[in-house]
Amino acid sequence: MRIPKSALALLACATVAILANCEPANQNTNTTATTTASPPVAQELKVVPRPQTIADMMKQRGEQDQAMPSLRVIAPAKDAVINGSTVEVKLDLSGDLKGYMPHKDPATGKGNHIHVILDNQPYEAYYELGQPFELRNVAEGKHTLRVFPSRPWHESFKNDGAFQMVAFTVKGGGDATKPTTTNKGQTVASPSPSSSASPSPAKEGKDFATKSNAGEVDATKPLLTYSRPKGEYTGPDTEAIMIDFWLVNAKLQSQGGDYRVRYTIDNGAPMFIDAWEPIWLSGWTAGKHSVKVELVDKNGQVVDNGGYNSTTRDINIVK
Repeated sequence: MRIPKSALALLACATVAILANCEPANQNTNTTATTTASPPVAQELKVVPRPQTIADMMKQRGEQDQAMPSLRVIAPAKDAVINGSTVEVKLDLSGDLKGYMPHKDPATGKGNHIHVILDNQPYEAYYELGQPFELRNVAEGKHTLRVFPSRPWHESFKNDGAFQMVAFTVKGGGDATKPTTTNKGQTVASPSPSSSASPSPAKEGKDFATKSNAGEVDATKPLLTYSRPKGEYTGPDTEAIMIDFWLVNAKLQSQGGDYRVRYTIDNGAPMFIDAWEPIWLSGWTAGKHSVKVELVDKNGQVVDNGGYNSTTRDINIVK
C-alpha cells in the first residue's frame, strides 16, 4: 500500500516531538533561563504606639516628662535691630522643671535640649544654656527666632510658656553666597538660590537648609512650627519615626477647634492629625523621603501665615 507523502511528513513531525519530550531531565542544553527582577518593596506606613525604647526611657527619667518648662528669650530682643551678621541667642529657663535641664550626655550624644529655629529652617539643638550660642553670617533683613524645650528623643514640651518667638532685623548682614551657621559650625541656612529646594538629609545637627526666608509672620494668627522628623535615621531608629510640631493660636478638632494637621509622605495620600500630640509611623523603606506637615482649616485649606504653615523636609532612612 502506498502511503501519501503528507502522511509521512506528519509522522516524522510526531516522532521528533516525542523524542524531544523524552529527553533525560538532566541532559545539558544550551538554553539560557530568563528571570524577572523582583519589584521594589512597597512602603506601607501605619501609625504605631510610642516605641518601647522611649517608654522605657521615660520611666528612667522619673517625673521630668511631667515638667512644665518655661522659656524667655533674652537675646535677640523683640524687634531688635542688629548691626552685623552675628546674632547672639540667650535664653532663660524657668518653671516647674521637676529635674528637667538641657544637657548632652557625652557617652550617648543625647539629652534634653532646646530647639532653636531661624525663620522656617530645620532646628538646631541647644544643649548647654550656660555656653554661647550664636547664629553667624545671618542675611540682612527681617527674621524670626522660635524656641521650645525638647526631650532627648526630640519630643517637644507643649505647656504654656514653653514656646517663644521674637522678630528682629539684621543690618549689614552676611555673605549671601555662604551658609548661615551656629558658632559650632552647624548649618542653619544654606546659600541655595532656590527657596523652594528641599534641605539635604544629614545626621542630627548637620542638616543643610534652604536659603532663609523670614516671611511676614503674624504672632496673633494660627501658626504651626515643624519640629520632627529631621535628618538621617539608622538602626533601631528607623522602626518608628515621630512626627512632632508646635501649635500657636490654633485648636485642633479633638479640642473642639476648627483646625487639622495634615501630613503627606512622598507626595502620597494626605493623612490627618486631630490631637496635638506626636505620632509614630512604621513601615519606612530605605532611602530618601519627603515629609510635608501643614496646618489646614475646616475646609482643608492651608492657613496662611508667612508661608510657615506648610513645611516640607527631606529625611534619609538607612537600613
